[in-house]
Order: sequence, then structure tokens, then C-alpha cells
Amino acid sequence: MREPVVNESVSETIADFEDSAREEPAAPQTETPQETQPEESAPEPAEITFDEQFYPARPKALRPIARRRQFFAARPSLEFDGRNPTYVDWLRNQSMLGDANTMARQLSGQASMWQNAYAKPNPRSAVERAPVWFTAYPLSFITKEGQSFLSALGDPELWEAFREIGIRGLHTGPVKLAGGIRGWSQTPSVDGHFDRISMAIDPAFGTEEEFRRMCEVAVDHEGTIIDDIVPGHTGKGADFRLAEMNFRDYPGIYHMVDIPEEDWHLLPDVPEGEDSVNISPETEKALQQAGYIIGRLQRVIFYEPGVKETNWSATRPIVDTTGKTRRWVYLHYFKAGQPSINWLDPTFAGMRLVVGDALHSLLDLGTGALRLDANGFLGVEKSAEEQPGWSEGHPLSEAANQLIGSMIRKVGGFSFQELNLTIDDIKAQSESGPDLSYDFITRPAYHYSLVTGDTEFLRLTLKLSMEIGVDQASLVHALQNHDELTYELLHFAAGHREDVFELGGEELTGAEIAEKVQETMRERLTGENGPYNAVFTTNGIACTTVSFIMAALGIQDPDAITKEQEAQVLDAHVLLSMYNALQPGVFALSGWDLTGVTALDREKVRELTFQGDTRWINRGAHDLMGTSPDAKTSLAGMPRARSLYGSLPEQLKDPKSYAKRLQEILRVRETSGIATSTLLDVPDVSNRGLLVLVNQLADGALEVTVLNFSDQDIAGSIQSSHLVPGATVHDLFSGEDITQVDDLHSFFLELGAFQGTALLLKDPVEETETSE
Repeated sequence: MREPVVNESVSETIADFEDSAREEPAAPQTETPQETQPEESAPEPAEITFDEQFYPARPKALRPIARRRQFFAARPSLEFDGRNPTYVDWLRNQSMLGDANTMARQLSGQASMWQNAYAKPNPRSAVERAPVWFTAYPLSFITKEGQSFLSALGDPELWEAFREIGIRGLHTGPVKLAGGIRGWSQTPSVDGHFDRISMAIDPAFGTEEEFRRMCEVAVDHEGTIIDDIVPGHTGKGADFRLAEMNFRDYPGIYHMVDIPEEDWHLLPDVPEGEDSVNISPETEKALQQAGYIIGRLQRVIFYEPGVKETNWSATRPIVDTTGKTRRWVYLHYFKAGQPSINWLDPTFAGMRLVVGDALHSLLDLGTGALRLDANGFLGVEKSAEEQPGWSEGHPLSEAANQLIGSMIRKVGGFSFQELNLTIDDIKAQSESGPDLSYDFITRPAYHYSLVTGDTEFLRLTLKLSMEIGVDQASLVHALQNHDELTYELLHFAAGHREDVFELGGEELTGAEIAEKVQETMRERLTGENGPYNAVFTTNGIACTTVSFIMAALGIQDPDAITKEQEAQVLDAHVLLSMYNALQPGVFALSGWDLTGVTALDREKVRELTFQGDTRWINRGAHDLMGTSPDAKTSLAGMPRARSLYGSLPEQLKDPKSYAKRLQEILRVRETSGIATSTLLDVPDVSNRGLLVLVNQLADGALEVTVLNFSDQDIAGSIQSSHLVPGATVHDLFSGEDITQVDDLHSFFLELGAFQGTALLLKDPVEETETSE
């Protein structure tokens, strides 16, 4: 039995979790301390003793190792700047750029680097390797007593359950050291470990050996581990501190500008105890007019008055290695603790750092794929006078993504991007970059369909995607992840805001459509209709899949939910799973989905949400395998959330459970080849609650997915010009032939509320030949 944390706030517990085992900012622990290696020297390649069957894409010559860092038993109390050579050397031995340089020298000139095709993305190959993903979140994962997060993810029993259900990929989320360094101490992450400062695994999540063991167990069960890289920014770790000191080419990692002392009067003072301060729009304009920065960008992500009013911050004065005092202004698309990487600096230091991090994950740790975080913001450029700088959809982002995606493919891996931009931008970034993209195109649209019982907007987004040329098989179609239910709809709200579309019998601009959808979602999912959910800034709704469904169904009090309502929630959850799974591409889901978790009472996470980050209510702790039934919190201190479905072992014994119904959906998906099919048509429908997808399988046969997003039974005609008259309609779930396509290229079908099916069309000519 695990006792709950006593007399500690949730935020303090999570901070302690992030700080645990990190009194020393240096990371990987070694049994025998080694001497510090100069940055210019590289170690001899290590003798490889691991079993290569676990790493089929990793030849012996391609397993570089990062440097083992030096620990200091007693640290001298000297200046934390360039005047202290001991401090500078200490930072160098933790820097990501230093590790990247060391690894690069071990890989250069190796014949093994030329054994894989890399020029073009290959989404269907990626989907074949890992068609269904589980997305983990370390802070919310309840483990056995004394078990680390990575050890739990490498448990063979978990992978047996995954294999039984049909899950073959596991996205770990970021687990490397993150946050910052101040003096000799490490500061906690400011953005869920997406402010990486090291290639080392954070001891709070486990060890490097546990990570490698997890990769081995996954391969044993025909699975793949998917890790994260962050090409857009780092945290304020050793690399940033060395950049502040103007040490060698470290300033080239970042978008940072040295402001001469004679112009420091343009900069705001840094508050006591802080290392930087966000500049005001007025200061931003003054620095732009002085010729230092490009000024205002297209938008300010995470805008908050008095906290982040621009994308630029100014550092405190700091002495560099020559004794000169400097102040810098640096770019951060996200939070101040996430300085943006410069992909077009003459040193190419930022590029080397990111590529080195990717190669470390794939070749040293043993992962098979990488997620590229925030990879649409890799280029900025000055625009015309009084216009915001060009910072989204920039060609440099496309070029950088091509380099990253190509390098990953070159060593046998694949990649995906979580790119919330317009459909055009997603198409452009996918031409030669990552193999897969997160489905920000239809994700808010299918949520809107369930809320309204009308699929017209969903059909519009699918058709636009087809017209622009985005292959559905190149998308990761997901249920919940650790973020909010995003409804920014940037295709409509930004890139095509003035274009006119038809929706609901009206002609509306893109901006009007975005506002209509967003307002409807806010009204139906929060406030009186969904008091357990919350708006998250301008991005979307903080909720779990279950709490979203509850609000969509009009359930206002989760504690008073009836068995009949629970069954309806389950049906709707299965329907959303069918939408994401019964189409081309990857299907992804989380532990919150698998266990049917509801949103946390915001009072339980008040210390985490009081500054406006409401997403913590959708990150409740869950016990996926039922190993710690008495645990009140996760190891990180996240409160345990209510689970409607129970653990996987319990569900796999119940044929009516979510996991067993999901297993049947994934069986149909796997045996029919839907994951690698091609979307041919999204036809108009006879009932507004219906959605019909016509997919062409690899063997040329047609599969038709039909879903009912309404709470009413539907009987109607399914029609598409692709349907061949006389073809037999075969239900892939029941295994029965149910009807035939008529001369109008249609057939009649009945579906219950929140029900769906997958149908295979048997060509009449082939059937005749078979019978003869």
C-alpha cells in the first residue's frame, strides 16, 4: 500500500519529484567516475555487448555514447560566470552541444550511415511499424511501490496487455533532464520537461538502463518506443548559461542579440532574484527601431499581461570569459525559460545540438522513432515596416525539418510532428520532413460533431485536407493527450480567415467559422453545462475525453452519473475511438482514455492552476495495470482521478469493457489493412449525424467506415460514386454480408445511437469469378 503524501501541496510534491536525485545537475551516473574530457577530444568507440536483435536498425558501428559527466563532491563558492574557469568547465561537461559534438565524431565516416533511404518521408512504412500508440505522461502514471516510471513502461506484463489489445507503439513523453541551472543548482521544468537541458535521463523517471530495457521489451512484443526531441528551444541549462558568457559558439545556439552597454537604457531592469525579464511592446519596438531585433512576431503564444507580453526577454548583466559584462535580448516563442534555437547561425550550433540529441535517442538509447515538438517555429525573418516578423510557415522551418527527418530516417527511425498550423503548412512541412503529423486538422472537428450531433464541419475539414493534398495515412489521429482539447482552428482563424466557406446553409468567412465553433464548444463544454471542465487560455478546453463526453451529453454532475449514463458515455467513447482508428494513419490514445478518467476537482490542483494553466485538471493520476489500488497519488504527487473503466487486467476479463471493445476495433483495423489505406471520398450524407469515409485498401478493395455521431438511431442511404453497383456489402465486425450496392451507387444501412461499423465491398466481378 502506498501512503498518500501528507502536509505537502501538489505543486510542492511535483516540484520535489522533478528535483529528486538532481542535487547534482550532472546527469548519467556511472559506477566509476571518469576524468573530465576536453570538448575537443572524443573517446574511443566502446565495445558493444548488447544483443543486436533488440535494435535491428542499429549496426554495431552506430552506437555512439555520450560523455560521462564529472561529479563535484564539494563545489567552490565562486562567481557563477565567466570569471570562474571551474564553473565554465563544469557547465561544458553538462552541455548538450558538447555531447552532440562528441557523438558526431564517433559517427562520421561510418559506412553504416548510408544503409537507409532518407530523402522522402514514408508515412505508410511508419504506420506499418507502429499503427497504434499509447501516449504516456510521467507525472500521472501510478506505478508499483518503489518502481520508476521507465521501469513500469518496460514491464512485460504491460506489454502483454498492449499486445492483446493491439497497441504496438509507446510514446514516452519527454524524460530527459529539463528546467534550468542557476549557480550549482538545477531549477525545475517550467513546461512539462519540454525545456530540455541535457541528453541524460532525469533520475526522477528512472535510469538509462531502464530506458534501454524498455526498448528491448517493446521489441520483444513487436513494439516500438517513441521518444521526443525539441528542435525549437532548450531550457536555461548549461548551454544557455555558456551562451550568456559568450563562450565559443554557444551564443550561436540561440536567437540572442548582444546589446552594447551604451544602449542598456533601452532594457528593463531584471527583478531581484530573477535572471531575465520579459520586455514590453514599447521596448520591443524601441529595440527594433535601434536595429537589434526583428520585433513583433505573428502572435504571442501563452500571452499573459505582466508576464509575457512579447516573445523577447532581456538577461541580467553577466561577466563573460574575457571579463566583459554583457546583457542579451533573446527570443522565446513559449515561456521565458525556453530560449529559442537559431537554425541559421553561421556556427550551426543549434542544428548540431538538436541532431545530436536525436541520434543519442535512436542510436544510444535504442528508440525507433521521435516526436518533433513545436517544429513549425524554426525560422524568423524581418518583415515590411510596421508588419509583424515572419515566424510561422517559414521556409527555414521546412528546411530544418527536412534535415531532422532525413537524419532520423538515415539511421533507421521515423518521426512525427505535432504541428498546429494551417492545413497548407502541415502539407508543406510534410513534403520532405517528418514522416507523420499530428491530426490538428480534424481533431476539433470530430469533437464538434459529437457536441452538435452534426458532422458537416468534420466533413468540410476532411474534404479540405484531401483538396490540399494531405494524405490521411500521414496523420496521427488521437484521443486525449496531456494538453487541452485544442480548438484554435488556425486554418480558418489565421491562414484562411478571409476565405468564404459554406456551413449550415450559410456563407461564412474562415474567421467566422472558427469563432462559431469555439463559442459553441465553450458554451456546451464549460460553465453550467460542464462545470468540471475549464477554458484554457485561447487554445481550447481543459478536459479528459470522458469529461468532454459527459458535457456533450448534458451530464452536469459526474458524482450523480447513472449506470445508463455511464453506458452512454462508453458508447460515445468507443465511437470516437472508431473514428480515429477506422481511417488511414496512426491511432493514438492515452492512459486517461484506457481507464476512462474524469477531470480532477480543480481544488485538488489549485496550486498548479492558480496562474491560469487549467490543463492540470485533465492530468489526473491513473493506475493502468491496477498495481497500486490504494495509492492516492502518483509518485509525482498528482492526485488520483476517478476511473469509470478500471485497470486493463480487469477490463480484459469483461467483454463489454472499453478495452475489449477497443480490441475488436483494432482487430478489424489490423486484419483489413485500414491503417495503410487511402481516403478516396467523404460523401454527403442523408442524415446530418452520419459520417461516411470511403477508403481504398492496398489490394484495391474498398472499405467504408460509417459512424453515427448523434444520440438517435439512424436509417439512411450511403452513397458514393466509388461504390460499384452489384457489390456485396460485408460487415467486418459481424463477418456477415448485409446488403448490396444498388444502381445508384448506394446501399441502405441502419445504425444505433453513437454506433459505427466498417464495411468491405466485394466486387461483383470477382465474386462471379470465384463462384465459377
